[in-house]
Amino acid sequence: MITYNEEKISSQWRTFKPLLYAPQTDTEYDKLANFLDFLIDVVGNNEKHPLASLLDIAGSLIESYDNEHYPFSEGSPIEALKYFMEIHSLTQNDLPEIGNPEVVSEIIAEKRSLNIDQIRELAKRFNVSPATFI
Repeated sequence: MITYNEEKISSQWRTFKPLLYAPQTDTEYDKLANFLDFLIDVVGNNEKHPLASLLDIAGSLIESYDNEHYPFSEGSPIEALKYFMEIHSLTQNDLPEIGNPEVVSEIIAEKRSLNIDQIRELAKRFNVSPATFI
């Protein structure tokens, strides 16, 4: 059985509270998205990194906000990519940041997943949170 120490938890929470919260406004969302960007840069593809689970939590909080506030985020990351391609009139040739047209085709067909570098580049290109593509 796990025992909890309220003082220790309260003390540690004060450190993380400004970084980890369910955003209620676009400003809070932007702050959390910046924190997520930082975590993505630090963690990269290393699923065993000590901060990997924190990245997942921050991504989930952003995803919840996206689902509530942005209609395209209710779908999969691939649906979000297709949405951005449509509204910006892009073809597979217009996305060199995620690969050649064959790679883009495989991603759109869900035969291949987006990797962390592709997610980061798409988020920058479309000025959205990386969580949009996670």
